[in-house]
Amino acid sequence: MTVLAAGDVSPGVLGFVVVALIGFALYFLIKSMNKQMTKIQVPRESELDETADGRASDDAPDAGDRADGADGADDKVVADKKAE
Repeated sequence: MTVLAAGDVSPGVLGFVVVALIGFALYFLIKSMNKQMTKIQVPRESELDETADGRASDDAPDAGDRADGADGADDKVVADKKAE
């Protein structure tokens, strides 16, 4: 059996090629990820405040919103009868 010294063993060319390929793949993966991240449109805090204020006023129905002035309880009964 042959005994090798610690300095005689190295990863060689194959090890270098594998590490280089992983490096190139990582480079292109990060480049693609940055491209996709720039496509994301994040609303600014001021825009969020404006939409929250507008949505709060739109969600609360006024008494004038309904033509018949009903509270909506009769609509459920009508919907149930239509389902039958």
